[in-house]
Amino acid sequence: MSNGAQDKGLIFVVSAPSGTGKSTICRRLLAACPDLEFSVSHTSRMPRPGEVDGKDYHFISRADFDLRIARGEFVEWVENYGNLYGTSAQAIDGVLERGKDLLLDIEPRGARAIKERYPDAVFVFVLPPSLDELLKRLEKRGHESSDVIQTRFAQAERELREVLWYDYAVFNEDLETAIRQTVAVYWAEKSKISRLRGKMDRFFKFSQEG
Repeated sequence: MSNGAQDKGLIFVVSAPSGTGKSTICRRLLAACPDLEFSVSHTSRMPRPGEVDGKDYHFISRADFDLRIARGEFVEWVENYGNLYGTSAQAIDGVLERGKDLLLDIEPRGARAIKERYPDAVFVFVLPPSLDELLKRLEKRGHESSDVIQTRFAQAERELREVLWYDYAVFNEDLETAIRQTVAVYWAEKSKISRLRGKMDRFFKFSQEG
């Protein structure tokens, strides 16, 4: 049952450079917060081993992606390493109208586009303990060439400069602490009076009727 605009869900955006532990933090956040759903992005790249269409990404062709861009279906989209990634505006609005909250795992360029369209969204940036530690984590992956690692590291340095416009910063020095901090941010935002207007109105109306 719809309770009005004030009862729409919350958009919770988490950004971080590759190798920061963002994916693990997001998985644990989803497990701890039952009202939070994961926003499944569209991509033109091929699925990796173990990835499931509709769960990890909506895997579509490059031509289909370009057509959706032309139609204005994406609230944000970017090209990384020759592949396109985008977030469907219709999918976001559908979840919010159901009163559910939505977790978006996207990079800063996409996050800026989300902020322009959904100014009430919450933005969290996950940082590594240091740049040296980030480079070590990228190197430990072991399945990428040194050139690819350096490219990712250079991109990470650029992305880290975006942190100053985010609402919250979480340093992943200790994974469990970083997870608890991210979960705490989510629940604190859920408790803001500005997000509870509809519930407050119903509460006082019920109190007066009783």
